[in-house]
Amino acid sequence: MKALLLRVGIDKGSGGIYGPIFDDGSFEFVPIPETYRSCTATTYGERIGRKGKPLSTYVPPALRHVPMHDDPEFVTCTYGDPSIKRRYLLELSKGDSLVFYAGLKPFNHNNPDYPEALYFVGYFMIEQVIDFNWLSASERAAYRQRYPYNAHIKRGYAFENLVIVVGSEDSRLLNRALLISEKKPDKSGRPTFALSSEMEELLEISGFIQRSIPPRFVTREHSVAQLVQLLDSS
Repeated sequence: MKALLLRVGIDKGSGGIYGPIFDDGSFEFVPIPETYRSCTATTYGERIGRKGKPLSTYVPPALRHVPMHDDPEFVTCTYGDPSIKRRYLLELSKGDSLVFYAGLKPFNHNNPDYPEALYFVGYFMIEQVIDFNWLSASERAAYRQRYPYNAHIKRGYAFENLVIVVGSEDSRLLNRALLISEKKPDKSGRPTFALSSEMEELLEISGFIQRSIPPRFVTREHSVAQLVQLLDSS
């Protein structure tokens, strides 16, 4: 049993901002902008968030009519990637966990408990890992029909190297975000997001968790169990 930590959601490098976190720790998960043409992807203005407002409330006006890359999506609980991350996804098996974290920023509050930082926002308990490279045309078509909410399925093409991870019914978007970072100086002395001391102790891993850094695995059984318990409580 293992867990893979994966950074997702809009941020300063993909969309220009962080998603919003509110003064009680609740948040909106805001996907990154879609970069491929897609006739089925929902725009930020069309998507109503959990607070009852369109997600365009929280993004720059220029993104209001831009389609979103819904990855992960929490309707059928899928996450896909055809790029270098595919090799990390292929290391997952049924019963493992895929844990998502994102950059969040306070929205209209100054509660110091919820600063601009990185937070756990959701997780999948792995049910299936699908490598499209090994599928026949008919099998690809069947999965496209089964998982129409997946961001890569919505694109309607570019299935080479695609890996889709499917979460079980125990998978979910958290109700409240869990703070996991603190700023530490990088090699140049610039303050950079790294795992907090508390998370380093709980997960038994350490270091920076920028989007440019490869996803991190938690492999020690008791650390994975503690992580799952923490996520279940939020």
